[in-house]
Amino acid sequence: MNYSWNWSVLWQSTGVGDSTYLQWVLVGLGWLLVIAFVAWTIAMVLGSILGIMRTLPSKTARAIGTGYVTIFRNVPLLIQLFIWFYVVPNFLPSAIRNWWINDLGANTTALISASVGLGLFTAARVCEQVRTGIEALPTGQVNAGYAMGFSTAQLYRYVILPQSFRTILPPLSSELTNCVKNTSVASLVGVTEIISQMKTISEYTQNTIEIYTIVTVIFIVINVCLISAMTLLEKRLYVPGLIAGGK
Repeated sequence: MNYSWNWSVLWQSTGVGDSTYLQWVLVGLGWLLVIAFVAWTIAMVLGSILGIMRTLPSKTARAIGTGYVTIFRNVPLLIQLFIWFYVVPNFLPSAIRNWWINDLGANTTALISASVGLGLFTAARVCEQVRTGIEALPTGQVNAGYAMGFSTAQLYRYVILPQSFRTILPPLSSELTNCVKNTSVASLVGVTEIISQMKTISEYTQNTIEIYTIVTVIFIVINVCLISAMTLLEKRLYVPGLIAGGK
């Protein structure tokens, strides 16, 4: 194998001013973290609301939640990102569309589209986790709550949700790491996140093996840190008899 190894490639000059390839990677990492944070915030808020709706006595609320999950879980993420980036702006009011196309930068519109698309896609998965956590609780607790005079809102606030979210912390950890990994798809709609930067560096330097090894290590480090943090949270919130946490 006639390959010229160069593990110090990130410290080389890009030829653009005084910047190095390491600075490009850090910029890409910054965009990755922004997309992951925004998308996960959307996913947790919307997914929790939809998960609750799917367990309410109201048939309308359950139908809305079920319809959302059916659509967003069964359409590939890449197609959803393309729809949000290429299709949805065309249906915006003219003033907003002109602002979106002419005033915002290309990377900004791509960033917003990717964050929203990934957030809505992940929300459908979080919704199912929340629904499962709620339905896993003994029905006797619900009946006892109503017998004590709790309203449905009070029952969810004080009895159901505090327990169900503890129960679903382990699967939520997996969804969080999936959300971070799925940010790599954002490069296909023009976001200069870490995958896009790595592709560019690989083309410029031809050190493909080193570059993709480095990006793999970066994703591993990020997700291991997230899993460790979630594991500590599980132990802190552990309640005997629930799935989450440990001894």
